[in-house]
Amino acid sequence: MIELSGKQRILLALNRQEPDRVPHFEWSIDRKVREALLPGCRTLNEFAARMGLDAVMAEPDFSKEKVAEGRWLTEWGYTVQESAEEHAVEVASPIGTLEEAARYVPPDPHAPGRYATIEKTLEDYGRTHAVIVHLNDVFSIPRALLGYENLLMAIAAEPELVSALVEISVGVNLAMAKEVAERGVKIVYTGDDFAGDTGPLMSPEHFRRLFFPGLCRVMRGYKDLGLLVIKHTDGMIWPIIDMIVESGIDCLDPLDPIAGMNLGEVKRAYGSRIALKGNVDCSHLMTLGSPQQVAAATREALSVGAPGGGYILSSSNSIHSSVRPENYMAMLSTLREHGSYGRQG
Repeated sequence: MIELSGKQRILLALNRQEPDRVPHFEWSIDRKVREALLPGCRTLNEFAARMGLDAVMAEPDFSKEKVAEGRWLTEWGYTVQESAEEHAVEVASPIGTLEEAARYVPPDPHAPGRYATIEKTLEDYGRTHAVIVHLNDVFSIPRALLGYENLLMAIAAEPELVSALVEISVGVNLAMAKEVAERGVKIVYTGDDFAGDTGPLMSPEHFRRLFFPGLCRVMRGYKDLGLLVIKHTDGMIWPIIDMIVESGIDCLDPLDPIAGMNLGEVKRAYGSRIALKGNVDCSHLMTLGSPQQVAAATREALSVGAPGGGYILSSSNSIHSSVRPENYMAMLSTLREHGSYGRQG
């Protein structure tokens, strides 16, 4: 088989076909891991290109203002605190009531410069790599605008407030999706997590009533624009997985084995409808295990996920700061040795 580009591999996998080999990329690779493996490498996308990964990441540009040491007020109106990881965490939110939600004005999706990073990423990598743009669907923005605990309580106590925040999220993201599609983006992913290790963050009935309609609308809007959609959600999602698949996604990620998301079971149940990504445990195995154990888990994921196509190898979330660099290299080496079609296992 002719060697394909990363872009071609990802597109074939998302269409549930077999490329020359199983593709691989990660949503995030912590700078500590990157520096250990490629000293002096500045960015995730530079690392991805130099290490032979198949996709690079980009997202719209939003401004932020420093309000304290390590603390920033975002253009969305919520405040984040820097953490030990490369991503910050929300610590203060701008909305507390339905009335405040009604008055809230989100960032302008058409603002000048909003897509400068995406445009540069397409220019630098778009011919060889899949450029995947991070947007959202129905949970992350409501969580940031209301606060995590407040949102979980509002699901039961103030459903009208939750619905209003979902509407904000759907509207803004569909507008941004139109902008990125017009710039030539083919793939987006939504990083809204619906579950923890033991189950969804809300009952299936609450999910169906408050989040599922918006999820269907945003996915249908993305599809109408010709975008392929990778849906990321951590945790044990078995009670709501039918609705997630039914919403119209193209790929489900990250299928965390620690949360009971068995790759073989998901492939048997949904592999004819969606592609799959992930399943190599980064919580314990890649953090505390040996390279030999990671290699074995990678071979198992390839043997289960790859046959018939529609599989992208990755960790069960991201290559975070506690992942041992040698364990990530073990995954990559195993993929190179066993990831070509006809040679899994």
